[in-house]
Amino acid sequence: MLTIIAVTVGLFFAMNIGASGAAASMGIAYGSGVLKNRILALVLCGLAVFFGAWLGGGEVVKTMGSGIVPKETFTVAIALIVITSAALSLFLANVFGIPLSTSEVTVGSVVGAGIVYQSVFAGKLIWIVMFWLITPFAAFLIAIAAAAFLKRNFIQNLIKKPKAAPILAILVIFMGVFEAFSAGMNNVANAVGPLVGAGIMSTGSGIFWGGLFVALGAILLGKNVLETNGKKITKIRLEEGCVISGTGAGIVTIASVFGIPVPLTQITTSSIIGIGFVKQGRSVFKKDIVVQLLVVWVVSPVLSMVLSYTLIQLLIEQNVYPVIAMAGVLISVFGVKFLMNQAPAAARPITEKK
Repeated sequence: MLTIIAVTVGLFFAMNIGASGAAASMGIAYGSGVLKNRILALVLCGLAVFFGAWLGGGEVVKTMGSGIVPKETFTVAIALIVITSAALSLFLANVFGIPLSTSEVTVGSVVGAGIVYQSVFAGKLIWIVMFWLITPFAAFLIAIAAAAFLKRNFIQNLIKKPKAAPILAILVIFMGVFEAFSAGMNNVANAVGPLVGAGIMSTGSGIFWGGLFVALGAILLGKNVLETNGKKITKIRLEEGCVISGTGAGIVTIASVFGIPVPLTQITTSSIIGIGFVKQGRSVFKKDIVVQLLVVWVVSPVLSMVLSYTLIQLLIEQNVYPVIAMAGVLISVFGVKFLMNQAPAAARPITEKK
């Protein structure tokens, strides 16, 4: 029964991965107006993600199953808790339409389990976190450089020619499909890696079923995140869409070959912000959606790590003391925040009504 529940939760998580990955892949083609039909954009995303997982997802599955913590750490119960913690974090993000990195929440959950049993491979974790920091920043800089290049007069004259529009439209769709393919290579492991580590699924069956449910998630649940990445950050032209999708797909494909789980959604969104920075300057950072994205990116891996750690301590180890300590920390944090919010109000002078 526990095995059935673990597989069910893993496939539910895979569907949410598809919903989140939809924005990171076909959001550019949809936001630029090349694909006006939202359903078609999501179907293309789902197909590409499935084939990416099926043909190239094996290396990242190995990393998630045995590269961050020893394979022996994953019992059926612990695999279930790890996936549940990551799935809850991602599900909440999808409800609010925030493109969240599935790699971050899953790695955070795995690390939470490793902390309980003091079995984290610190060197591998540091290597992964370095990629988390470097790849979005690199994508941001590449987007700025590309946007500045595209603003040159002779480039603009080429783009404005009538024959250029159909070519750019096809290229944008191709790059979006390529990016979805790379998402399948990298992100499906987040749902099935712990299951493979626990011996519940073989690598082959995990990739197949995980890829299938990621595709279904993109088609059925990807609407909100597609709208966020495609239209709510900044307006995107065709040539800019090619740069953004090509950058994300290239970086993620290379990382997947080496088995490194990287934040595709962050890479793509950072590229979009880079394009917006060239157009609007620093004001792009003041948009509510950008601030919200940055906050969620920081909080999400920590949240999934804390959830995983707490649930394992409480349900597996039956140790309530870490849970009490965690509750104390949360109460202190929210208490300090409440007092800080009250301080400005208390400092304001009281004026008499005339």
